[in-house]
Amino acid sequence: MPSSVAAHIREGCTTATLWDHGVVTSTWVEPSNTATALLLLGRGSDPATERGVECPGDLPAPSDPGLVARAAAAKAALGERVFVLGHHYQRDEVIQFADVTGDSFKLAREAAARPDAEYIVFCGVHFMAESADILTSDAQKVILPDLAAGCSMADMAVLSQVETAWDVLTELGVAADTVPVTYMNSSADIKGFVGRNGGVVCTSSNAKRALDWAYQQGSKVLFLPDQHLGRNTAVLEMGFSLDDCVLYDPHKPNGGLTAEQLRDARMILWRGHCSVHGRFTLDSVNDVRQRVPGVNVLVHPECRHEVVNAADLVGSTEYIIRTIEAAPAGSAWAVGTELNLVRRLALAHPDKQIMFLDKAVCYCSTMNRIDLPHLVWALEELVAGRVVNQITVDADTAHHARVALDQMLALPGA
Repeated sequence: MPSSVAAHIREGCTTATLWDHGVVTSTWVEPSNTATALLLLGRGSDPATERGVECPGDLPAPSDPGLVARAAAAKAALGERVFVLGHHYQRDEVIQFADVTGDSFKLAREAAARPDAEYIVFCGVHFMAESADILTSDAQKVILPDLAAGCSMADMAVLSQVETAWDVLTELGVAADTVPVTYMNSSADIKGFVGRNGGVVCTSSNAKRALDWAYQQGSKVLFLPDQHLGRNTAVLEMGFSLDDCVLYDPHKPNGGLTAEQLRDARMILWRGHCSVHGRFTLDSVNDVRQRVPGVNVLVHPECRHEVVNAADLVGSTEYIIRTIEAAPAGSAWAVGTELNLVRRLALAHPDKQIMFLDKAVCYCSTMNRIDLPHLVWALEELVAGRVVNQITVDADTAHHARVALDQMLALPGA
């Protein structure tokens, strides 16, 4: 094993695929319990705006048989009163208890489709639980097993910052022609802002449809909070040039842009990103192509523009899963998305050579805050008649967020 790979393993990261003298193996090495794993996740990010990444503590210890039995017993005792949702990026010890797995919007819709479930236990992150609360009835209670399970990207767009940006656009006289579009990976506050101002929510799979609609309403878009999804969709799917897009930094006066830049831009991108997908680089793509001849590079559109541009296929989490499932036996795939999902796909498809796009990387620390001990605790509290960690969105915010979500559902092909 190369010494660099061994060093990464010692430091607590996970090597999804090992390279040894040019030979690729599909050995999975689980991360050790070190704080370094959390620290490495934030490399190249903006810690001042990423509250989720700053959650303290080591990665949780692996589950034990006693916790598995307790989770099963509590879930059985609650019966149809509880509905457990598991995001694709959750760890295996949690996902085994999910009634439904999926991406954030699919799970929120699944929750809304279960009106008889008194409790919705959302094994994901905070903005996902908020969306579930918005889409479910007042009689249902949405529970997040660990309140520290946030999202660094969602935390990069704070309502006060977005309102300040909107004031800047208003003073320049361009707000009336600007349509706000927010990625699903945003807080309820931001979705509410977008709904109040005639905008729409989008997912990674319908971003182009949402932007097509937005440009029918106005000549300019303010895209929140993921710069990469906005840029990749505009440039690679809609024919924009990179010069049509400007990057608004909420920590600088006027976003760090001149009045002329803001007036001329067709796409105003918020300075936000996913701390996991943002780690993949062009070097990662070039390296895997050199080491694995004929490999297919499949990435999520939250990746950097140069990475998406160099990939063979780009798509949402659900698209990535469908692509791997349909791939022929013996094909090789380097996948650029969260490690829990890539690992699960590799184990589910041993007839295919599935590897992580980067040689060594850590799990999403905030998604991994939801572990089996927290799930057991939340379920057993419900059995005892105590509701813990309930996520609620105030009525006014929920109303306007629902307006933006409903506009997404009304998009052609939705």
